[in-house]
Amino acid sequence: MEIAGVKVSILNDDGSSYTKYNHEVKLILGYDPHGLSVTVKSSSNEELLEFPVDTSTEMCRIGKRGHCFKLDYETLLFTLNDEFDSRKFTSLLAKVKSGKDLSVFTERTDDSSAIQYFQFYGYLSQQQNMMQDYIRTATYQRAVLANLPDFKDKIVLDVGAGSGILSFFAAQAGAKKVYAVEASSMAQHADTLVKANGLGEKVRVIAGKIEEIDIPEPIDLIISEPMGYMLFNERMLETFLHAKKWLKSDGKMFPTRGDLHVAPFTDESLYMEQFNKANFWYQQNFHGVDLSSLRHAALKEYFRQPIVDTFDIRICLAKSVRHVVDFLTAPESDLHRIEIPLEFHMLQTAMVHGLAFWFDVAFLGSVTTVWLSTAPTEPLTHWYQVRCLLEQPFLARQGQLLVGKVLLVANKRQSYDVTIDVRIEGTNISSVNTLDLKNPYFRYTGQAPSAPPGQSTTSPAEAYWSQLDAQGARQAVNMVNGIAVNGVGDVQMEALTVNGSSTPSGTALLGLDVQSGGSGRQASRNVQLVSPLIYGAGSSTAQIPQQLVLGSSYPVSSNLMIGDYVTPGNVILPQGMDAYRS
Repeated sequence: MEIAGVKVSILNDDGSSYTKYNHEVKLILGYDPHGLSVTVKSSSNEELLEFPVDTSTEMCRIGKRGHCFKLDYETLLFTLNDEFDSRKFTSLLAKVKSGKDLSVFTERTDDSSAIQYFQFYGYLSQQQNMMQDYIRTATYQRAVLANLPDFKDKIVLDVGAGSGILSFFAAQAGAKKVYAVEASSMAQHADTLVKANGLGEKVRVIAGKIEEIDIPEPIDLIISEPMGYMLFNERMLETFLHAKKWLKSDGKMFPTRGDLHVAPFTDESLYMEQFNKANFWYQQNFHGVDLSSLRHAALKEYFRQPIVDTFDIRICLAKSVRHVVDFLTAPESDLHRIEIPLEFHMLQTAMVHGLAFWFDVAFLGSVTTVWLSTAPTEPLTHWYQVRCLLEQPFLARQGQLLVGKVLLVANKRQSYDVTIDVRIEGTNISSVNTLDLKNPYFRYTGQAPSAPPGQSTTSPAEAYWSQLDAQGARQAVNMVNGIAVNGVGDVQMEALTVNGSSTPSGTALLGLDVQSGGSGRQASRNVQLVSPLIYGAGSSTAQIPQQLVLGSSYPVSSNLMIGDYVTPGNVILPQGMDAYRS
């Protein structure tokens, strides 16, 4: 909430007062785990003062528009310009003073978690990290601009607006009004961007939490990017669903649905990597201290960490199971406890080391549907994929039925406790593990994932050389005497004039204009050649413009390059041409 046109005075102990600032200021009311955070800013957005307001704060209302606060070092009187703003401020302060919970958000969230969360998203560097995810940002923009009727002259609500990028997309699509709600300090930066882009009349930035602010009119469409790792982490999806209290009965939500995919995987390397980390605690003489009593606890901790990285889809041992959430119809309570039944028909025999997770979201517009996917088969996003390891992996055979469940239980740390429980149907083979989604291991290194071992059914070396040979056969053109080899090119032979005499085209050695008919592409390059040429019994030295065919890659063939490979556009052939006499 922002209140402009406020005058600030300092009250002395004797009741006298004097002006603290010689200009009007604005109050920014933000989140504080115990109540409110009040920030005083100048008209140029310079921060002048900040203080918290909670149940222990001494405060009172003076007249219709005055509010007095006794701080540690001074007593301040804030005189508001508008009586309506004063009543709202009074109501908000009364809730804080009474100690009532401000929202369902505070009921479900630990104070320390909320502080860390909003501080994290208040940094421009974190907003940049998300905005630079091209797949994420460009997909959202296309979903908006490809469904213009859903935005044209509509009232739009941007939940968790951050920098406001989705609000800008809505404005680009012709939205009548956009309410950009952001609870972190990023709201001020978003407001700066809105004004700098001339959208102050169309986009209104509201600082605060969806659960605590008011929207003055019904909403036609809610847009947000509320997805976390494994779709549900950070519990912002609940805030997204909470915003439906302002949505019209025929309103839309972007995204409209979310699909969480689960598949069993095998990865011995990853399993041993986590297992071996605990060996540090196996030492019995670490600077004279026996650490071995903690190895079991360390092992448990490492296997409670979900792994955030990417992988080759071929490590998945069965078709993924999909859990669908319809954001238009699902209530918030559906996300408090999520149980996903599992049934996998094993496609190959391998060790089952755990379950892999990724998600897709769909924007179901009136014109077209656009999907944003984090699947391992798609371009990588900042969500990557997530894998949950079993502490006790087991062998499953092709054709066997793997059953079980995934249970996600929401916690007050804005995350979930994840239990994976799998077993082979008809046997006593099973494994269970519980993981802490709040504490993942970020393993991604920037390198492309390697294929799982044992995928080659032929000799890789022979396959590579055979591919190279086939490529060379398609591209090779023998330039000697104008003869095309292997039928890959048609050569136009021309007569050459050397020292005033005409040479039959059939005996021309290098004066060629070669056109490739096999590939459908022609690429020629003029080359100045200086070399002794042999014509029958006589010899002459001449400068002859030459044209060499260069394919889609360079060099085309060793037949075209005499001696060492050279840079394209700088081809100089050596002097000795006796090898081409015939």
